[in-house]
Amino acid sequence: MPNRLSQETSPYLLQHANNPVDWQAWGPEALDRARKEDKPILLSIGYSACHWCHVMEHESFENDAIANVMNENFVNIKVDREERPDLDQIYMNAVQMMTGSGGWPLTVFLLPNGQPFFGGTYFPPEDRYNRPGFMRVLHTISGAYQTRRQDVTENAQLLVNQLNQLAKRKGGAAAFDTGLLDNAYRGLSSRFDAREGGFGGAPKFPPSMSIDFLLRYHHRNPHTDGEQALYMATLTLDKMAHGGMYDHVGGGFHRYSVDDRWLVPHFEKMLYDNALLARAYLDGYRVTRNPLYRTITTEILDFVVREMRDPSGGFYSTQDADSEGVEGKFYVWSLDEFKSVAGPDAGLLAKYLDVTAHGNFEHSNILNVPRPPDLFSKLEGVSVEDLEMKLEAAKKKLYAAREERIHPGRDEKILTDWNGMMLRAFADAAQYLGRDDYRAIAESNAGFLLKTMWDGKRLLHCFKDGRARFNAYLDDYANVVDGLLSLYALTFDCKWLDRASEITATMIEEFWDVENGGFYFTAGNHEELISRTKDYFDNATPAGNSVAADALLRMGALLDRNDYREKAEQIFQLTSEFLQQYASGFGRLLGAMDFYLGPSRELAIAGEPAELAEVYRRHYLPRTIVAAGSGGNIPLLKDRPMLGGKPTAYVCENQACLQPVTDPAALEAQLI
Repeated sequence: MPNRLSQETSPYLLQHANNPVDWQAWGPEALDRARKEDKPILLSIGYSACHWCHVMEHESFENDAIANVMNENFVNIKVDREERPDLDQIYMNAVQMMTGSGGWPLTVFLLPNGQPFFGGTYFPPEDRYNRPGFMRVLHTISGAYQTRRQDVTENAQLLVNQLNQLAKRKGGAAAFDTGLLDNAYRGLSSRFDAREGGFGGAPKFPPSMSIDFLLRYHHRNPHTDGEQALYMATLTLDKMAHGGMYDHVGGGFHRYSVDDRWLVPHFEKMLYDNALLARAYLDGYRVTRNPLYRTITTEILDFVVREMRDPSGGFYSTQDADSEGVEGKFYVWSLDEFKSVAGPDAGLLAKYLDVTAHGNFEHSNILNVPRPPDLFSKLEGVSVEDLEMKLEAAKKKLYAAREERIHPGRDEKILTDWNGMMLRAFADAAQYLGRDDYRAIAESNAGFLLKTMWDGKRLLHCFKDGRARFNAYLDDYANVVDGLLSLYALTFDCKWLDRASEITATMIEEFWDVENGGFYFTAGNHEELISRTKDYFDNATPAGNSVAADALLRMGALLDRNDYREKAEQIFQLTSEFLQQYASGFGRLLGAMDFYLGPSRELAIAGEPAELAEVYRRHYLPRTIVAAGSGGNIPLLKDRPMLGGKPTAYVCENQACLQPVTDPAALEAQLI
């Protein structure tokens, strides 16, 4: 019989609806039951594309003997971390404090009041991998709760006190200058893999935000260290694009590489990774004009349109790593299968894409490009152009053949924060690549978010099966504002800026810590949990405080709001010590700091902006804000008329303005 999760909309929770475990979703009913029955809570947190979550479900949660022990001794609660990142953040912090590491599945044991007292990640059913078996853990925890209640309670309270201290951090009075950026660059440089790109060893995660910082650092310092910063960024972009972490048939990136060569991926595809990587490759293209980067940008976004877009205009969350119960099966090829599909050039392309009889992954082949196209072309005596033509023809055939396979599962939740990230990716690509189809997709997504997830007073976090649910978190507000600002910069339609301003006002009212500064992760009217956290580290996704600081600076420049700039400064004060020590953990915040330190510029265009805006869009100008059009209530456009009846550009830098110009060439001279 299905358990209580059968009434949920989360694909992850529904995956567990037929377990013999008496699962419940997080909520008053489950928490009240724990108090009334005086049982500890077994909290299990994961997400639908998580491979080891599936493993633990199959090994333990489908096991009748283990389920009986769980049902008899615990109130069992399942949480989708993508629906409830507030719970995930609190209890992940707790497990990291207890064990020094974390990950998913996250397994935490709580007192009935929600306070954690023991936790870990994946537990096998019996002792192995140097991990205790789950059955043994269950008996040990239940026994401790029954016989050593006072010790368990005291330890839980100490842990909660530590969790609450994290949010009470006060900022110093540090003065910021470009030396902080220099220090961050040196920190990244010390960890750079000069052979394979990226930072550190295996596993390697795509460092999208660090690439953004390195490109900005190169723009700020085009010579000396800036040249090396550009090399670090481009080598990483090249290696990721040619590696097996990239889907060479269907476009888009998998989650991360389990090795240090970007070859063998963890095969799930996440919406947020592809949003961040699309922007990284787009900016790489804007700086270098390398056509590979443009190709990767468009292939990522075309994949999202084709496979991750809901008819409503929203974007789905993830594609699973597994199909037919096997990780990566959908994506790999045998040599015989590849040759039978790829056509007359299969032999040449098998060499190019590293397809062999013995394979490079469990006797199959992950497509990758071990030799760059120019080197391969020389070795094989074929032109790069001819190679690319043959490859494109074969990829169409490979894609059609792959479509006949059983597809990985797709999590069709639409998450507000991840959609805000992808909104910005499409808006930026439309702006800098001149893609009107991407503009239409961005506007459709913004329309969905504002119609379905925003009621004029507050945002909601998650949409599934026709229902918008859960109070939104800081990341939702910050990323939607960020995306709307980029959409305004593309269209110069004031309605997008007006909505961004309204959402920002709510974000400040509901999330800002008036005592210590910085934004809380949850709103003031959110469900009361054991801790109200703040997050500053840019991990797989940028921290809400990082995105908010960047958006506040940009909006402050457009709307002449010094209070916005001051709030961004407070966030920098709160994180200054961390910024000095852990540069790689603050890629997005360092980008905001780069804008803050300047020199930043404002470009105001009076009249029809097309020709003058095109001058701006031809160049990589990360510290320039643009306003144009009729203006509405935008102070940046106030008292700036057209001259001689022609569209006119006004460029200002550090509170000083240059001579207004109407000639595109004259504007280009002022901007570069």
